[in-house]
Amino acid sequence: MAILISGSIAYDTIMVFQDQFKNHLLPDQLHILSISFLVPEMRRELGGCAGNIAYSLKGLGDEPLMVGTVGSDFGPYAARLDKLGISRVGIKELPEHFTAQCFVTTDLDDNQIAAFHPGAMNLSHFVQLTEIGVPVTLGIVGPDGKLGMQERCRQLAAASVPFIFDPGQAMPLFSGEEMLEMTEQADYLTLNDYEAEVMSKKTGFSIAQLAQKVKALIVTYGAEGSEIFADGQTYRIPAVKAEAVVDPTGCGDAFRAGLLHGISHGWDWPSTGKLASLLGSLKIAQRGAQNHHVELADIKQRYQAAFGESWPS
Repeated sequence: MAILISGSIAYDTIMVFQDQFKNHLLPDQLHILSISFLVPEMRRELGGCAGNIAYSLKGLGDEPLMVGTVGSDFGPYAARLDKLGISRVGIKELPEHFTAQCFVTTDLDDNQIAAFHPGAMNLSHFVQLTEIGVPVTLGIVGPDGKLGMQERCRQLAAASVPFIFDPGQAMPLFSGEEMLEMTEQADYLTLNDYEAEVMSKKTGFSIAQLAQKVKALIVTYGAEGSEIFADGQTYRIPAVKAEAVVDPTGCGDAFRAGLLHGISHGWDWPSTGKLASLLGSLKIAQRGAQNHHVELADIKQRYQAAFGESWPS
């Protein structure tokens, strides 16, 4: 049985400006800004929340089913998915559009100027789960087009498929009432600490009250670890020290792959949270969101080394 991964599928084009933006931006002339940066270093990475989560989940031996929309330029991404053995049956290509793309220019102080083109992603609501015909046991609804996220939550709830609601960077698209509706349709809710504060303010519900609306609320705190509110308890999960801190892009997605693996295999919450933490630490040590090594035998050894515990059965 597959684990449904609904969310963005995108290309990330990352450029490095070998200077500091502040040396070229004149504060008193920003109203007539016209500037270009020479970027001798550039790389293109495969990204998007759905693709990132599916990558780590596949490495753990699970069967991710990506659901989303892409454009006519999807060829290189499709080839990578085929090589990894990740199904594309839930991905709909819209040839009149581009695949979602993020263009990021970073300076030597790690300041960033970014532009995001949603492209085909904004039409993800056109994908109907009933058309895919693949049975799923668990799902996640991550950042995507607004209508797509709302429709996917409704579809999964109607099909009685348990799922994680992960609003992430799409949170500004929704009102408090809309976020509450999707939360109440979901079984699990995952947020970082900033998102948790924003959701609390938008909805008028405290973190404790939000936790009561789902089976589990997972809140991440970066290097400070995470907390899982479930079963009337709060489980505090330590962060795993990374071998190197290179690139945080996609760390949250790797973390969510760990959550999905633990939930789908019936693990307890401490074990599930620890696997999620481990995957996040592996990702941050590599550039790009899908370049860290995830292979089940290796992950089992790393889990035991990190926590002094055997791999959950």
